[in-house]
Amino acid sequence: MQILNQIRQSILSGELRAGDSLPSIRKLAKDLQVSVITTKRVYEELEKEKLIDSVVGKGSFVSGANKDFIREQRMKQLEEKMIEIIRESKELSMSQQDVIDHMKLLFEEEYTS
Repeated sequence: MQILNQIRQSILSGELRAGDSLPSIRKLAKDLQVSVITTKRVYEELEKEKLIDSVVGKGSFVSGANKDFIREQRMKQLEEKMIEIIRESKELSMSQQDVIDHMKLLFEEEYTS
């Protein structure tokens, strides 16, 4: 399900953080022009995955209870990006040391600005 994957990805990427509220099931269904049943199933699946908590009368919120899982998933995504960088650097005939030096430089620039 595309909606499920989009919300899951927003949580795993950190775009949505613990405590952030999600639209009501009805509002999301209306905004996306899908059935209420579809959005209800999406929210139920996200609850099963412990990515969101739903409180009757209050709404649905990104869960803070699953921080380790979210961190693990974000690390996995970061590793995939790093593998892509390694592959592209090989195509450019960069040595391992060139890549490391370049990453160190970028790291220093990012953390000193």
